[in-house]
Amino acid sequence: MEKELFEQLEDILELDPGTVSLTDAFRDYDNWDSMANLSVIAMLDDSFGVHIASQDFKNLITVGDLAEEVKKRMA
Repeated sequence: MEKELFEQLEDILELDPGTVSLTDAFRDYDNWDSMANLSVIAMLDDSFGVHIASQDFKNLITVGDLAEEVKKRMA
């Protein structure tokens, strides 16, 4: 699941493969903007069947936080 999440994030943020790591604060990526924010939320729903409300999404800081939230909601 993490590998697919990383690949999807890299695609949305137009990053080189292998760039994303669990400890990265995803909002600190150069290409992060409001459109990326919406794209990530939509990707989580489409790819993983996980709906995260905007308010809950704001509390996630790192890629690891995002991965853990996805795992928790998929269980």
